Amino acid sequence: MNSSVDDMMIETRELTKLFKDVRAVDGINLTVARGELVALLGPNGAGKSTTLRMLTTLIPPTSGSAQVAGFDVVRRQREVRLRIGYIGQGNGAGHSQRGRDELISQGRAYGMTVKAARSRAGELIDSLGLGEVADRTVSTLSGGQRRRLDIAMGLIHAPELLFLDEPSTGLDPQNRANLQEHIVRLRAEHDTTIVLTTHYLDEADSMAERVIVVDHGRIIADDTPRHLKTKHVGDRVILGFATEAEAVDAARTTGGARSGTEVVVTTEDGPHLAPRLLTELGTVARLEVRRPTLDDVFLTLTGRSLREDSSTPAELVEA
Repeated sequence: MNSSVDDMMIETRELTKLFKDVRAVDGINLTVARGELVALLGPNGAGKSTTLRMLTTLIPPTSGSAQVAGFDVVRRQREVRLRIGYIGQGNGAGHSQRGRDELISQGRAYGMTVKAARSRAGELIDSLGLGEVADRTVSTLSGGQRRRLDIAMGLIHAPELLFLDEPSTGLDPQNRANLQEHIVRLRAEHDTTIVLTTHYLDEADSMAERVIVVDHGRIIADDTPRHLKTKHVGDRVILGFATEAEAVDAARTTGGARSGTEVVVTTEDGPHLAPRLLTELGTVARLEVRRPTLDDVFLTLTGRSLREDSSTPAELVEA
């Protein structure tokens, strides 16, 4: 990133966390600029949740340093907490309280006046589609509604920086899409810097400007989704032929990998290359262009699929 120090919302230097003999986070150097939306990906046990817990002042680092919103996470915890929002995987609102009251109470805890907290709660209720349920007790809300209330509680004090830990876990596809839309819109409206962890790679691909992959406590990749897919996987142009002899000739000409009557050519731009291959080879019986996904990238970098590593929710939550 070509940003000045004043524009950095997160900056870590050799951030490390040990749990007895386990090096959960191993010298992470990370910068996140003001206004960015960054996805932090990694298999279970990779260190991403521990990193988030240090950045949100929940646990201290063993060594190294971290500045969040311009303040040291160890020496200036209060200042950090006043400027960040954190939405974890559990529900934060009290089950016997009304949603609107919980939002106002959360605002008051951050030093807002009753009038300001009430006004801000109303804005978030409207923008997150909670108008019809905000005055019901939390225990009567569906999982999707509670998740949106959690987002509102994290945003009540208009934080400069929002941490979202698996925000879509347990939601059905429709509510996942709705929540993603809300996050993107709120970010655009309030210029909030967002760091999210997710096991849904399509979510990271569609929302994040940068994807950071963590494994064994270290950052192993950091780039835009597009560049990661191009660099680590590439497009695959799959060519099918009537005979093995034709496939052998095509593999020799293109430098592709042959398997029986099929040849696979890896390239940065499959749609551009495919028409040229059809013209040059002439004997192609079948052609398919496969674009890489972030799951392909994750598999290439870590040797396993993030879907295989993640736990599947026991049941999907209704809206």
